[in-house]
Amino acid sequence: MNNYSKLKKIVTIFQLYGIRLTGRRKYDNLYKDLNMDQVFVLGLIYELELALQTQVDDELAYGVQVPAFLIQKLVA
Repeated sequence: MNNYSKLKKIVTIFQLYGIRLTGRRKYDNLYKDLNMDQVFVLGLIYELELALQTQVDDELAYGVQVPAFLIQKLVA
């Protein structure tokens, strides 16, 4: 799967959760700025894993706080 199709799937899933990835919004903290609980963040990561058919380390899943950082790790 190339990077463009990965990014397209990632953006679609973030939009399902109501998270905008344009401008400075991609650097918003998932917990503080977007008021998400850890359960919802882990659900988001789970759906990203399913769509991309990849697996995220538990350390990364529990430590991620910014959408841009998560996208960078998933695309790389």
